Amino acid sequence: MNTLARIGIVSLGAYAPPNVLTNFDMEKIVDTSDEWIRTRSGISQRHIADAATATSDVAYGAALPALERAGLSPEEIDLIIVATVSPDMPLPSTACFLQHRLGAVNAAAFDISAACTGFIYSCNIGQAMVASGQYRNALVVGADTLSKFTDYTDRRICVLLGDGAGAAVLKPVPEDRGFRSFYLRADGSLTDLLKTPAGGSRNPASFETVQNRQHFITMNGPEVFKFAVRIMEEAVVNALDQAGLTLDDVTYIVPHQANIRIIESAMKRLPIPAERWVVNIQNYGNTSAASIPLALNEVYERGGLHEGDVIVMVGFGGGLTWGATVVRW
Repeated sequence: MNTLARIGIVSLGAYAPPNVLTNFDMEKIVDTSDEWIRTRSGISQRHIADAATATSDVAYGAALPALERAGLSPEEIDLIIVATVSPDMPLPSTACFLQHRLGAVNAAAFDISAACTGFIYSCNIGQAMVASGQYRNALVVGADTLSKFTDYTDRRICVLLGDGAGAAVLKPVPEDRGFRSFYLRADGSLTDLLKTPAGGSRNPASFETVQNRQHFITMNGPEVFKFAVRIMEEAVVNALDQAGLTLDDVTYIVPHQANIRIIESAMKRLPIPAERWVVNIQNYGNTSAASIPLALNEVYERGGLHEGDVIVMVGFGGGLTWGATVVRW
């Protein structure tokens, strides 16, 4: 039996910086081609923040429509959680910058770091904190400006990453609605597969770390690929089982938008019709914690979400972390 208190997503918002970097633009930056990028990743373009735009700025752009659609003022939000691996600063949290700009003066605010699984982790935390009765209205944001940490001489990675944010307002919902289950996991033995080597306490910034380009994201693509395909199936099946539902019950599955080949491989393992998979990687690339809410927001904005729909969100990322959640709209 599902014992989660009835807390759900009541509204969504999303934002992507206006500057678009197409594959043809990438051809001028690094040795690559539109055909190579599209066939290997499914990406045609990505949005890139300008020098003056930080992660809290894109988070703000997503938070505003989410609050408006929920019919809430900033003062009515009493909890803000930002999932990001590209914070404005190591200290203070990006959530505090967002809280101040919104004017959410009554809100507790903090960040979490779970990479591309961050939005799902944050929803679990927000759901639990609202369910406790201590908070009423939570704003959960997945936001990243990965371009700030991208090595544009590394053609294996730079063509994949983009910037953006997605936001959700969580609050109590009617019986038999809202989050039905969460399945979260991590494997810290795989930290080397996807990381930013320097800038933390292990390797503080120095002349050498900058010279050696250690402040950029590195990834073992083939190993992450094999891992992702396997755990997406595991996470979805386990989350549905915990919710007492089956693959046949799924209205939409919203995967982390990392690579179209990963999504297509997961499609072969999970017999959910292709039209139920939400895919927008072609327009945004991999936006880390923002990718799942960005994709779900597109369905929301076109009026595709209806009462009783079953949505599965599934992600994986650095840590390595992975997880899924089932929501009944």
